[in-house]
Amino acid sequence: MSCLNRWSVAAGLCTALVATSAAAGPVLDRVQGQALAKVCIWPDYYGVTYRHPRTQELAGIDIELSAELGRDLKVKVEYVESSFATLIEDLRQDRCDVAMFAVGMLPQRMEKLAFTQPYMQSDIYAVTTKSNVVVKQWADIDKPGVMVAVQAGTFMEPIMAQRLKSATLVKISPPATRERELVAGRVDVFMTDYPYSRRLLDNADWARLIEPSEPFSVLPYAYAVKQGDAAWLAAVDAFVSRIKADGRLLRAAGHHGLKSIVVR
Repeated sequence: MSCLNRWSVAAGLCTALVATSAAAGPVLDRVQGQALAKVCIWPDYYGVTYRHPRTQELAGIDIELSAELGRDLKVKVEYVESSFATLIEDLRQDRCDVAMFAVGMLPQRMEKLAFTQPYMQSDIYAVTTKSNVVVKQWADIDKPGVMVAVQAGTFMEPIMAQRLKSATLVKISPPATRERELVAGRVDVFMTDYPYSRRLLDNADWARLIEPSEPFSVLPYAYAVKQGDAAWLAAVDAFVSRIKADGRLLRAAGHHGLKSIVVR
């Protein structure tokens, strides 16, 4: 496993070690040769990589920062639609060169992909309706008869599968949505992260956010690339170091209400 996958290692030292040992690899060669970086995004990730349903315009912290990556590397950025369920194969099959949509550094992903240093982190939050009488506080979630939804493929799925002892876990896959299942009463609550919770609070007057009473499962977010190209990994990680140092990360996070979860 690359030292960059061990996110607790000092980022500067880790980058230096990789950069020193890395020879040019196929992904970096392709990106430089074509002057094109294919960036995987999940277009339903509010505040991160979100496509507005009416305008079809993309917005979010990683839309801004992927554009900065393109400027730094002097390449064009092309977006490729992906998801948390498909990102591993999308990267390994070269459908994209880097996944830039706040990818949680889960152990099962780290076994198959390489990660930069983290740039954000989030705990798990719960969303229910204001009228729901079953789940009023965090302690009400893991009780018999409670239906707890997660988006299939997100980091919440394996964590909630492990942590829930009494409630029933419901995995939601497209075209179904967590919001629709919740409003229809088929689930009592769904689990999400900080960025996605902003979407509900900003746009749904029926939504009520429930925060954990203490840290529940804080997960770092980073950019992911396929394994086997240390030079490309080092190039993307060096970009993360630069945007932390020069203020671009904090500025982009501020534009989308995410400053509180930035990893400096």
